Amino acid sequence: MHFQWDWLCLGVLIISSVAAEIENEETLDADVEVEDFDKQSEEADVDRDKSSLEVVYQTPKPTGEVYFTETFDGVLAGWVLSKTKKEDTDDNIAKYDGRWEVEELKENTVSGDRGLVLKSVAKHHAISAMLTKAFIFDNKPLIVQYEVNFQEGIDCGGAYIKLLSSSDDLNLEYFFDKTPYTIMFGPDKCGEDYKLHFIFRHKNPKTGEYDEKHAKRPDVDLKKFYLDKKTHLYTLVLKPDDTFEMLIDQSVVSKGSLLEDMVPSVNPPKEIEDPSDKKPDDWDERPKIPDPNAVKPDDWDEDEPSKIEDPDAVKPEGWLDDEPQYVPDPNAKKPKDWDEEMDGEWEAPQIPNPKCETAPGCGHWVRPMKNNPNYKGKWKAPMIDNPNYQGIWSPRKIPNPDYFEDLHPFKMTTVSAIGLELWSMTSDIYFDNFIICSEKEVADRWAADGWGLKKLVASANEPGMFSQLVTAAEDHPWLWVLYILTLALPVGLGVLFCWPAKKTDEDIDYKKPDVSKPITKGELKQEREDLEDDEIELEEEKENEETAEDERREMEEKKRELIKDAKKMGREASPSEEGEGGEDIDDEEENEVADGSQEEGDKSNKSGSEDEMKEADESTGSRDGPLKSVRKRRVRKD
Repeated sequence: MHFQWDWLCLGVLIISSVAAEIENEETLDADVEVEDFDKQSEEADVDRDKSSLEVVYQTPKPTGEVYFTETFDGVLAGWVLSKTKKEDTDDNIAKYDGRWEVEELKENTVSGDRGLVLKSVAKHHAISAMLTKAFIFDNKPLIVQYEVNFQEGIDCGGAYIKLLSSSDDLNLEYFFDKTPYTIMFGPDKCGEDYKLHFIFRHKNPKTGEYDEKHAKRPDVDLKKFYLDKKTHLYTLVLKPDDTFEMLIDQSVVSKGSLLEDMVPSVNPPKEIEDPSDKKPDDWDERPKIPDPNAVKPDDWDEDEPSKIEDPDAVKPEGWLDDEPQYVPDPNAKKPKDWDEEMDGEWEAPQIPNPKCETAPGCGHWVRPMKNNPNYKGKWKAPMIDNPNYQGIWSPRKIPNPDYFEDLHPFKMTTVSAIGLELWSMTSDIYFDNFIICSEKEVADRWAADGWGLKKLVASANEPGMFSQLVTAAEDHPWLWVLYILTLALPVGLGVLFCWPAKKTDEDIDYKKPDVSKPITKGELKQEREDLEDDEIELEEEKENEETAEDERREMEEKKRELIKDAKKMGREASPSEEGEGGEDIDDEEENEVADGSQEEGDKSNKSGSEDEMKEADESTGSRDGPLKSVRKRRVRKD
């Protein structure tokens, strides 16, 4: 398996190297061709690159019925600066003297596209314009859409708009915070409170008074829209079925019903608490009361303190009673400018007594306090259920005299103007491409021709993927763990499958079967005992062979003596007997020769056995170990 992976990894490396070489050759060829271009060709390429990145901007034009549009690309016509003052404010800042300019974006600029920019800091701004035609809340939806870019971020300030209510006395030069409006919509932020306002003023059909109704806060995190310095599209859609939608960048961030999702509710409750109703004096709201039959025990002493001195405590050995805890600093010196008449008598500052650092303590020793086992505190009667408990009193309900039911709050006051009335601690808030219409397709087309181009340019100018990943990790540090795991996983798999594996003991045993396996201590001890037994047997055999050899020598000597005696007897015998005696002598000589050859054979056998023992001893030091030597001896012994 490892062999196959090695070949696979080797093949991948070869293919990668070949592909890299081909790519390098193509790059080199391209570089050579680029170097061969003349100056005119290079200029043409630069112009072509610029034209590919630039966006051809054309002022958006509405494609259907609209009530108001503004692109700020031409002359700022129809807009009126407020000349009044804000009420209930210090005169130094009450005047609406904040400065407005018409200019392009600072970043991600689209050539030719300009917007209205709030330029002043810590000042009141107010500017407004009349609608092309008033919007009457009847049977058509209301769509309000515009762009905002917090070019410098936002600390505290808003970028909301107001749709001013139609009236005969409406004068835009006196537009201020108390000017009646029908709808207020847009972003607002102060501190860490990020809001998207939708407020409409509802007219009470009975009293004719107006009350502000606020939409519930969106569940979406709005922080990024205020801090990313990008142009965002804000859209409000009101429908005749009394529903609404708020969108940012054409995505719904909040929606609901004008009847159910506004605070306070459009329609008041049918019943209210009777303001004249009062709680009876004998009304008992206590669910528990002290037990009136409980009696304080006789041994209950309320005068016992909660803490007492510990009588078993002993002053630590070495306690310095006569040494104070703090002493004047001996190194301190009176300042030269010290005036005793003005400052009084100078005293050195106090420092901890250095003698107390090595001692258990200094000064008057006081016994430590401990909990008083006899302390019980002030006696209180135990609590029991109140038999007279009547529950929590509440005033009775009566019909609401101000009750009304408005089933169609969409039918609001007619709108005839649009205005920006703002206070901001941050400058360069950019507004652009206002539109008020009734058709969603018209608003979407308007957004595509304006905001869509800004979004395209911003996307083209965004940093690379690596920079975006780093930026995301700065906002969410846990992403670093994900990045590390993502990079470590392929590296780990590559090392696991492509790195050459070490040969295991099984592979070594398979390729080298002659190599002896390791012997345990118990087996080695047993082999030593067997070897000692074999050596003892060999020594006994050697002793037996020596004894047999001595016996053979004695027999040979006896044979020689008999032969000598026989020769002597043969000499003394008659000549006729010499023939027979000669044959006997010859036979005896042959026997003697045979005995000699036998003796030589025995000696050769002896020498052979000694050679075998020598080989066996040598084999104990060989690579096969003691086990093979013992087996050889046993085989030869058998």
